[in-house]
Amino acid sequence: MADNTTNAYTVGAPDDPLAPQWLNKGDQAWQLTAASLVALQSLPGLVVIYAGLVKTKWAINSAFMCFYAFAAVLVVWVVWGYKMAFGDHMIPGLVGIPGPILSSHTELSQANLVTAAIKPNFNSATMVYFQFVFAAITVILLAGALLARMNFKAWMIFVPLWLTFSYTVGAFSLWGGGFLFQRGVIDYSGGYVIHVSSGTAGFVAAYWVGPRLRQDRDNFKPHNVLLALVGCGILWVGWNGFNGGDPYAASPDAGAAVLNTNIATAVSLLVWTILDITFFKKPSVVGAVQGMITGLVAITPAAGVVAGWGAIIIGLFSGSLPWVTMNILGKRLAFFEMVDDTLGVFHTHLVAGVTGGFLTGIFATAEGCAAFALLTPGGAIAGNGKQVGWQLAGALFIIGWNVVWTSLICLFIKYVCRVPLRMTEEELLAGDDAIHGEAAYCFADDAEVSTLHGRGLHDEEAGVLSTESAEANKSKEV
Repeated sequence: MADNTTNAYTVGAPDDPLAPQWLNKGDQAWQLTAASLVALQSLPGLVVIYAGLVKTKWAINSAFMCFYAFAAVLVVWVVWGYKMAFGDHMIPGLVGIPGPILSSHTELSQANLVTAAIKPNFNSATMVYFQFVFAAITVILLAGALLARMNFKAWMIFVPLWLTFSYTVGAFSLWGGGFLFQRGVIDYSGGYVIHVSSGTAGFVAAYWVGPRLRQDRDNFKPHNVLLALVGCGILWVGWNGFNGGDPYAASPDAGAAVLNTNIATAVSLLVWTILDITFFKKPSVVGAVQGMITGLVAITPAAGVVAGWGAIIIGLFSGSLPWVTMNILGKRLAFFEMVDDTLGVFHTHLVAGVTGGFLTGIFATAEGCAAFALLTPGGAIAGNGKQVGWQLAGALFIIGWNVVWTSLICLFIKYVCRVPLRMTEEELLAGDDAIHGEAAYCFADDAEVSTLHGRGLHDEEAGVLSTESAEANKSKEV
């Protein structure tokens, strides 16, 4: 690994506030660009994906869950979360000491990473924001399992608690110098920290929250597939920053990670589509989207440490194994019927994340690991067969931690805070109008839709209409 602390682009003097000696303007520009690409995956990417894949009456609620999570995570992150994930040890190997990272001195100083031989040539504020967008998208991905029935007030409490007690521990253990990092577990860009954790926590939280209305489970056709496809395009392209930003430099490894990301995703989408045609006789657009997502997820732990042919193999498995769990096992096993996972995050994130992590243990190359300054010499193909076992151990830890803490948080909200996890039956029937007093679409100025803000009905009228809407839907159900 080349020494990343000096290069031809470094200018200025140590005391020059505009161009300190350690600053590489190319790395700084790429890191901020990569962070912005990841932020766009959440806003508007997942916002419009969720809004498009749910029924019309849930479009606003689903989108607003994303917006709220993005804002709440940022506040938690800068006040105490970042240092829990990347600071000094509080519980050795497991989590850092919570605290704020808001001073000008800290924000303007050089970023420091204890987990890599690379010394980032950009400032701490850039690192904090880059890591924030990963934390935010994790919570938003988790929300995909809870759409169309979780009480919004419960969600407001859940987000900061889950980020504090679950996400930060996973991040510290793998990225902050924790015990999984010390054992050489490879998670290049969040296959475990982000996707296995969100897939596990989403599924567990869905169990505690409870299911949607029976009529919604039986008939939950997306109300706007084209809108969802726009979001999916943003998600795919944004993943260039998701994986390409993790070498913390505009380096050759960043380019390799971007190429491998797109290779695996393309192969996964094609495999999923072929399986849909073979078994269901039609190429499903929503199915292709699932294949795209599983490809992105599976390549994430491996992106910069495998060769292109390894990315192809990962794409083959990510397009097939989650397809089997979703379309065959998911429809036959009572285990999946018990839990209402709205968008199937168990399959697209947990299954795909574990698949990618396991294959990383096989196909990680010695050159790729060296380029990323990892402790491990590579995977099984590099003569390091025990890496496969460590990859499985890392996945099991993330799964176990999230099962326990997601359950504890849900029980705390329900029994200590005394906030119901699930909406009332009336709210479930009415949707956005009852919960937010707003509707996703208004096609006429005099349309009878309530709104709490701007030019609309008075609050009393909005309440009446919400009740009438619920009663009308209840009559239809009968």
